[in-house]
Amino acid sequence: LNPQLVSMIVSHLKTQGLFDQFRRDCLADVDTKPAYLNLKQRVDNFVSNHLSNHTWSPHLNKNQLRNNIRQLVLQSGMLEQGVDRIVAQVVDPKINHIFRPQVERVVREFLSPGSCSEEPLAPLPPVEPRPDSSIPEPGTEQSYPVCISHAGYVCFFAFCHPDFVYGKR
Repeated sequence: LNPQLVSMIVSHLKTQGLFDQFRRDCLADVDTKPAYLNLKQRVDNFVSNHLSNHTWSPHLNKNQLRNNIRQLVLQSGMLEQGVDRIVAQVVDPKINHIFRPQVERVVREFLSPGSCSEEPLAPLPPVEPRPDSSIPEPGTEQSYPVCISHAGYVCFFAFCHPDFVYGKR
């Protein structure tokens, strides 16, 4: 895939409000999921235990204490594991049935403006990218199924991982 094209598609998806909609959909029910409740409880207990070892005084540097706790929580690995579980419970169930069809529709519209009907299209099967495959420029006459599927996944991955740069590992 052309990294510049991926960037253009991601920008287009953002301007369509799709990522904001996905974010709202996921955040709407995250606090009801067991993984979130478990992580919240673990972090609360961790912070309470840490604070129990400190004696409050008017001269206590609260900012330094807060930053210290933040670093300890990050170093513990509990956030990373907890967030992975939250994603598995909140995002994963929505990927194939909700997010993927919407991303594919917008990618189709972007790559072939005016050629998409208003009827929902059947989702494309997952396709492994070929090393020699590339996506042509938007609006050119060519069939897109393999490219759309791969572009959709790359765009969705870029949305989920803001630090993602296509082509770099």
